[in-house]
Amino acid sequence: MSETKRTRRWIQWLLLALLALGLGLGVLRALGKRAAQRETASAAATALQQAPVYEMAAQDLVAVQSLSLSLGVKVSGSLKALQDATVKARTAGELQDLTRREGESVKAGEVLARIDNTEALAKVRQAEQQALSARAQVAIARRTHDNNQSLVGQGFISATALDTSGANLAAAEATHQAAVAALDIARKGLGDTVLRSPLNGQVAARLAQNGERVGVDAAILELVDLSGFEVEVALSPADAAGVRPGQSARLNVEGLAQPVDATVARINPSVQTGSRNVLVYLRLPATPGMRQGLFVQGRIVTGQLQAAAVPLSAVRNDKPEPYLQWLQDGQVRHQTVPLDRQGEYQGEPMLVLDGLPLGTTVLRAGAGAIREGTQVKVAAAAAATATPAASTMPAGGTTTR
Repeated sequence: MSETKRTRRWIQWLLLALLALGLGLGVLRALGKRAAQRETASAAATALQQAPVYEMAAQDLVAVQSLSLSLGVKVSGSLKALQDATVKARTAGELQDLTRREGESVKAGEVLARIDNTEALAKVRQAEQQALSARAQVAIARRTHDNNQSLVGQGFISATALDTSGANLAAAEATHQAAVAALDIARKGLGDTVLRSPLNGQVAARLAQNGERVGVDAAILELVDLSGFEVEVALSPADAAGVRPGQSARLNVEGLAQPVDATVARINPSVQTGSRNVLVYLRLPATPGMRQGLFVQGRIVTGQLQAAAVPLSAVRNDKPEPYLQWLQDGQVRHQTVPLDRQGEYQGEPMLVLDGLPLGTTVLRAGAGAIREGTQVKVAAAAAATATPAASTMPAGGTTTR
């Protein structure tokens, strides 16, 4: 009996020992896992504290170079034909014989429409008869006056009667001249019933229809001559100060694939009352596809400048002031820049720089925003091929640790 108790007690102690051993192993395993997690977290924190090193490609870089820049002023406006006209009714009446429609060509002097001339014809006939009647009265008064001159010489009438007949002749002649003038007015009124084109061009708008009764000065057709164009642009006084007649301009016309060369034709001597802008007029040659009212934008070339410059596209604007990213001793530096001095080089907008020396490597905007002080790795080939102008979209740099 005692042997059995001792065996049971032995088994209990053995189970307790195994349980304690299992608990100890579990605790040791948990402690080891936690230590591994701490090591991993510490390594990650250490890695985060290390600044990234950016590897820049050739298309991410551009060098500050001395370039011959063309200076100019940006302009925009709408095309306007050199000649346009509105055909209006010069007399009231019913509109007839209007056949031209939008887009059709017309010639100078061509009859475009008529106003019902029934009343005008009647007025002409009336004026003609009044002129004939007045001329007959002149003939009668002249014969009477001639007879009175003979009778005065013979002593049959007094000189007063002769003066009276002379006055009657003068009155008859004046009445005749008035009747002739009235006939001219009536004939002009008849001519005003015929509407003719004042220029060679095309119909831009048809504003009335046959059968309508139109009043004096009612618009019938709008005509446009597409043989020449100009653009009216508004410039600030500062921009207009360097603009002169005869300067060239390069304009992009809405809908046309190729730019169009233009010339400064004239400059308004007065500023606009409200905006204080100066109006400048650019002359363009007629080009197939041009239409009045098309939007135009471009640039007037005002001079040349030799200066240090980089592409305007390298300027970043994600800070309160525009800035450039440039490299110094393998680190990125930021430099705020003013945008008031700009030019063009081979058709690309350029920014004139005063604060960076020639040869400085500048990051293009496509490289992305990089924190100041970040280390940058530049391949020798990339540094050697940095150029002032870009023909392709720059790609961003890759990051290594």
